[in-house]
This record gives sequence, C-alpha cells and structure tokens, in this order.
Amino acid sequence: MIPPGLLISAPSSGTGKTTLMLGLLAALRGQGVNVQPFKSGPDYIDPAFHTAASGRASFNLDSWSMDRTMIDGLVGNADGADLILAEGSMGLFDGVAVPGACGNGASADTAALMGWPVVLVLDVSGAAQSVAATALGFKQMRPDVTLAGVVLNRVASPRHETLVRVGMDQVGVRVLGSLPRRKEIEMPERHLGLVQAGEQENLPELLAEAAAFVAEHVDLDALRAAAAGTLGTAPTPKKITPPGQRIALARDDAFAFVYPHLLAGWRAAGAEVLPFSPLGNEAPDAGADVCWLPGGYPELHAGKLAAAETFRTGIQAFAQTKPVHGECGGYMAMGAGLVDKEGNRHQMTGLLGLETSFEKRKFHLGYRKADLNAAIPGHSARSQLRGHEFHYATILNEPDAPLAAITDSNDLAVPETGSVRQFEGGGVATGTFFHMIAEAT
Repeated sequence: MIPPGLLISAPSSGTGKTTLMLGLLAALRGQGVNVQPFKSGPDYIDPAFHTAASGRASFNLDSWSMDRTMIDGLVGNADGADLILAEGSMGLFDGVAVPGACGNGASADTAALMGWPVVLVLDVSGAAQSVAATALGFKQMRPDVTLAGVVLNRVASPRHETLVRVGMDQVGVRVLGSLPRRKEIEMPERHLGLVQAGEQENLPELLAEAAAFVAEHVDLDALRAAAAGTLGTAPTPKKITPPGQRIALARDDAFAFVYPHLLAGWRAAGAEVLPFSPLGNEAPDAGADVCWLPGGYPELHAGKLAAAETFRTGIQAFAQTKPVHGECGGYMAMGAGLVDKEGNRHQMTGLLGLETSFEKRKFHLGYRKADLNAAIPGHSARSQLRGHEFHYATILNEPDAPLAAITDSNDLAVPETGSVRQFEGGGVATGTFFHMIAEAT
C-alpha cells in the first residue's frame, strides 16, 4: 500500500526547505518511521541527500517532463513505507508558462496530483504578523492544493515567534514548528546548488544535528497526522528502455548527475550497470554495449581528467565500435578541450570537436524538448525527449553535426543542439547539454 504524504515547500528558494526536509527524514528515521522521500522537479543533487537521511532511494517527480502514468509508477516506490515526504523546488507555484506532459513543473502540481498537503516553510526574518498574509495567499492560491500548515524559519526570539503566531491564528493557518536562527547546519553550496552528498565528509554529523534540531522545534506527531494521499495500491512502474544490455557508466565526483528513476528503470529492464571512474583513471569496460557519461563537475577536475591517460585512450578505443553518449558535464568531457575558470585549457577525450569554457561563464537553465536527428543509446532518430538544462559553460566551438532540434518550454529554438560523430569502425559519439528525463508522450 502507498502511505500518506506531505510536500515540503516554500515561497521561494533559499528559505530553508532542504534543511527541514533532511532534518525531518533523519529525525523520523531515528524514531523508527520508514519514510519514502521524493524530489519535485529536475534536481539531481537533493535526492542523494534524501537517500542518506532516510535510507531509501529518492526519486524525482516532474509534471512538465513526466506523464501521469510515470509519476504514479515512481510513487509506487513508496509501497511498504509509513510516510511519504516530497521536497519541492523553487517556490510552491513556480513553473513554466506553457504546460507540459501533465502540468507546468510547479511543486503545486505534484501536491495536487498526489493529494499531498503542503508544509510551507516561511522565512520570518524581518517581519512578524505580516507573514500571515503570505501564508493566507498560499492557502488560497489553488483550490486543489491543501495547506497543512507552516514551519517558521529563522525566528529571532520567543517574542518574535509569539507575534508571528498571532498573525497565523488570525488567518487560520496552523504552525507546525518554529526554527530559531542557526547557521551551523546549513549545507555548503557551489554554482549548481549544494555540494554533492558524496563529497560531504561530515554528512552523518550534519544529518544528526539537523535531526535533533528539527525534532526539538517541530511537532512531528502533528505533522504526520496531517499527511494524506490519493494513491492506494502500488501502480505498475512505467517501462524505461535502457541504453544497452551492459552499460559502462562513469560514476565519481566529476560524473554524478544521473536521475535515480533512469538507473532504476534500466535495472528493472534487465540491464547491467558497470560503473567506472574517469577520475580514478579507469576506462569503460570493453565488454559493455554502450558507455554513458553523466553530468557533473568536470570543470572542477579538468586537470585530473586531462592527465587520465588510461581513461582517455580507453574511451577512444571503445567509441570506435560502440556508442558513447554524454550529458552536460559528460558532453563537455567528450569534447576536444575545456577551459577552466582561470583560463587554462585542458585536453578532454576528443570524441567530439566541442570546446567549452568556464572562464566565460553564462547561465543556462530551463526545460528542454529534443527532436533527435540521430539515434542515441536507447532512443531512435526522430524520438521526442523531454529534459532539463542547468550549467554555466560557454560553447566556444561546436563543429560536429547537430544531434537534435532543441526547444525550450515555450517552443523557442535553443542554439545548443548537441553533437553527433560517426566513426569508421561503426561506433558513434553523441552528446547534449540537456539531461534527459523522459520520452515525450
């Protein structure tokens, strides 16, 4: 059976929802509660933290990229848990202008589709009773979204808390918790969000501290009692076509951004995943059918990648006869060179002619639709894919044939088309800056 759930959201980014989410997961786990986490939106860092805090794999749910069947199937991973907690992205109602598969990507879509009441995290610094007007607006914005209550964050003093609670009482919004100002448990960040969970040497201590902090200041019993949901029995997961039967997958601090639902879908289809570490100077398994280079932070490790001779020669040999595909950071590593933020150019694998730079930074963010000109592993030419792009790299040169016609969520053409190159031995190299989430339906 699928348990009831809650969605943790906020009016905007930077309000404290991740701190609350991780604290709740760790605190409830400490009480013996089996909590299934999810992430609403196309984020590939937060789910790893969720998994560390809860002990269960966290999955992304995205109303713009995924149809209802896929979302329901992923929520089926909660079968047997006691509670679902989903973390929203950005502000509760923030999404794109033109709806996609079954919504506009807003966290509110996920809450409405699943019947999960919302716990709204409010940064109350610099205000008191006026915060209640914000809560009231969120309570009334969408009739299909239920506000379970609020958790006050960055409360300055007991007097401050009392004043905020007076306002909440006036508008009939329940206060489920009140978190005083505290910097020690804020997670380190970098240009794509939080520093990855695998890079946090003191993650167990941070989670334990967050658990104690949240347990002290949030009414966990009241929060659990507010959970609800519309799914009963576990739905059948939607099938995902793997890129090959045996997949050589780059996995280390430079290549860590793989959506958990894709890995789970590949394995459910019977595929074997063979991890290797480019940073460890490892080559892809020569017995694999395909090599997949995920996104990540190659720009932070460009010198080490350039010196990884076994990796470079191994993947070059692999690509002569078999397909290699890269997404975002993986795409950059497949190129000829990468310029770091100090202006130093580092040799990459040379499977494609792509040259990228972090010295000339430009922010790229948003949903993407791709109409493939050529096949990529797992998807034939003319397949329609939905995904998301999030990076700061600038393209200096993209000389190979375009992989796809790519548009944004408003159906406007995007100049970053990706690349494809054929090799005489029958292999093919393909890459793109956007991370695939699902096939368009």
